[in-house]
Amino acid sequence: MYQRLLEHLTTAVLLLDGDLKVRWMNPAAEALLAVSISRVLGARLEGLLGEEEAIEDVLIKARDAFHPYTQREARIIPMSGEPLTVDYTVTPLSADELLLEIEPRDRLMQISREEALTTRQETIKVLARGLAHEVKNPLGGIRGAAQLLERDLADPALKEFTHIIVEEVDRLRDLVDSMLGPNRMIQHSPVNIHKVLERVRTLLIAEHPQVRIERDYDPSLPDLSGDEAQLIQAILNVARNAVQAMTDAQVEAPKLVLRTRARRQFTLGAERHRLVCDVGIIDNGPGVPDTLQETLFFPMVSGRAEGSGLGLSIAQSILHQHQGLIECESQPGRTEFRLLIPLFIDGSS
Repeated sequence: MYQRLLEHLTTAVLLLDGDLKVRWMNPAAEALLAVSISRVLGARLEGLLGEEEAIEDVLIKARDAFHPYTQREARIIPMSGEPLTVDYTVTPLSADELLLEIEPRDRLMQISREEALTTRQETIKVLARGLAHEVKNPLGGIRGAAQLLERDLADPALKEFTHIIVEEVDRLRDLVDSMLGPNRMIQHSPVNIHKVLERVRTLLIAEHPQVRIERDYDPSLPDLSGDEAQLIQAILNVARNAVQAMTDAQVEAPKLVLRTRARRQFTLGAERHRLVCDVGIIDNGPGVPDTLQETLFFPMVSGRAEGSGLGLSIAQSILHQHQGLIECESQPGRTEFRLLIPLFIDGSS
């Protein structure tokens, strides 16, 4: 009965002997360490984990002192090769048995960041709508007054000034509309994400032939439900931003990678989805400055002097309409934007 309970826990649980060899692990541990129990039964734990902070030392200390130990936010490297941040607790059960509980922290920390990002985006959207209302009303009055004034002006040279007023008012109105993002609801239909990426790739090759664009697609991905035109716009905004950053920095061999992956049982915000489409846009540019990391998706924020600061904000707004979001991890020489979109299968996600 106790084994059945442990098998249904989402926390990874391993039973080790006094020599730190694996006696048993639950399915959550198999998933976390990317191994099956049949392969590692009787193997030493050090053969399963490479660690930046020695977990083996803690296990030995707990065994010898017969005292439980807990380590917070430790780094381990399972056999998948992808580093993880975890909390773990070692509990001696007897002189020859150790219970190791491992709780992954990466996704929990990411969920907290996503929730904060979503909250900020919603706040910005409310502020932008209020600003748009307050700005567009007087703009309409200025435009109308300029047109009435133009009718009473006999001198064509003076009419040139009223034309400038009308044009500048229209430009400001369009700018305010851009801050609000897409001005229509998404039209849901089956969308092949690779068709979207190929369209983006074709456009980028035409605009920037000097950039090498590589594809790394997962062909098993099913169609997603969304608006193809808006998804093209969102991905194009992100990819263009990456290409322009490499061009401005005069990267010697600029390269952009378009990658797709499926993420199973993935949490976006407060909702867990059975399957999520992960679109990666990876460049070898200079990276996002630390000063822009927290405000990257805010409207009117740009790291380029000539940039409008609306491209990423609009892309994030489009992803929100698809119940997804955009994440960014950046360091000099490698920046990755991840567009996460739920895949709805048979009416569920």
